[in-house]
Amino acid sequence: MKNPNTFTWNAIIRGYAESENPKPAIEFLVHMYASCGQYQSAVKVFEVMPNRDLVTWNSVINGFALNGKPSEALALYQKMDLDGLKPDGFTMVSLFSACSKLGALALGRRAHVYMVKVGLDKNLHSVNALLDFYAKCGCTKDAKRVFNEMVERNVVSWTSLIVGLAVNGYGSEALKYFKQMEAEKWLPSEITFVGVLYACSHCGMVDEGFRYFDKIKQYYGIVPQIEHHGCMVDLLARAGKVKQAHDYIQQMPMQPNSVIWRTLLGACTKFGHVELAEVARAKLLHLEPKHSGDYVLMSNLYASERRWSDAHKARKSMLEEGVAKIRGHSLVELGNQVHEFHTGDRTHPQSEEIYAKLVEVTKRLRLEGHVAHTGHVYADIEEEEKENALVHHSEKIAVALMLVCSPPGTPIRVFNNLRICGDCHVVIKLMSKVYGREITVRDCSRFHHFRDGSCSCGDYW
Repeated sequence: MKNPNTFTWNAIIRGYAESENPKPAIEFLVHMYASCGQYQSAVKVFEVMPNRDLVTWNSVINGFALNGKPSEALALYQKMDLDGLKPDGFTMVSLFSACSKLGALALGRRAHVYMVKVGLDKNLHSVNALLDFYAKCGCTKDAKRVFNEMVERNVVSWTSLIVGLAVNGYGSEALKYFKQMEAEKWLPSEITFVGVLYACSHCGMVDEGFRYFDKIKQYYGIVPQIEHHGCMVDLLARAGKVKQAHDYIQQMPMQPNSVIWRTLLGACTKFGHVELAEVARAKLLHLEPKHSGDYVLMSNLYASERRWSDAHKARKSMLEEGVAKIRGHSLVELGNQVHEFHTGDRTHPQSEEIYAKLVEVTKRLRLEGHVAHTGHVYADIEEEEKENALVHHSEKIAVALMLVCSPPGTPIRVFNNLRICGDCHVVIKLMSKVYGREITVRDCSRFHHFRDGSCSCGDYW
């Protein structure tokens, strides 16, 4: 069925409802709402169902997991467990997806144990989801172990591992597995090559990236899609080759989308190319005028050039046009609970201890020679105010909670919805050394694995 409309849905539901067994109509309604992202409607129908079977539970859980409601998906899974229903392979795929989005490693590990116990570790789709879960939680050793122990693999298995290693900053290892994939005569997919190009981009391997890009079409006969071209723009932009990135965009065989122009804008902000940034911004105003990040990037660029008037104009236009800034938040798992923090957050019951720890951290890092990178606070205010603003970033609060509440030496994993700022990157590197912790931060772009005062990204991000 292609593009069913309201009349089609109504006809199908009415046909079921008028039959002797109306249960399929209700199940179909739940599945329809869930798959269309209408999760509130799906839950309303679901809650009044007298008999809910595993198929129905899976529809609603999967609907939440796929539509940006991982917490609700996990809550439903736990409720299903209390009702005595045992999950199947479809349930496990949705569960691992939700766990990976929340960074709920402990729950995911328990689900892994359950999988093995009931024999679902032989289900290829479930195991692929498990591999992807570990990679997205920054546990690349676990992901590789799952991959190596797989009885059966497919292209999704290889691609999940390659992409997982790439986003965790292990580009060379990702390319090693790609070469192994080729040696074993597997045919890579379009998504596999996105992972390969991503690995090159985030590790600064510009020449290798262009060689692999040429291979996509010349060797495998795959027509590069806009995602592949986007990776090439990112490859050049991250390497500081901003002019070349712009030239590449202009020569693309298709119209560049907002993601590509935003990649260029971000590079212009990082490397101080005001003129090209204004070109990218003009394109973005046409393609996606209400994206808050673009206003912030332009404001930050002007401020870094000490063009305070232009910086304030960018922020003012954002307010006048009713564009809300995306609020940064960090998630951290402690025990069986996921804690969420926003910048300057004081709602946590242990806030007093957390902020006392942050004061201690600041003093200890100063003894290590750290000076706050206030250049990352783009406002025309006093240096002391800038330092205070930096201390209270959400990822630092999340790490401080773990320093307070977890035993010494316990690894710390933080999930952040925005790109980590320069000062947080430096501070968390030092914290990993001073406090002897392995700290993993997943931001909106990649993983940063901090250990003994260094980061897996090699400060190339």
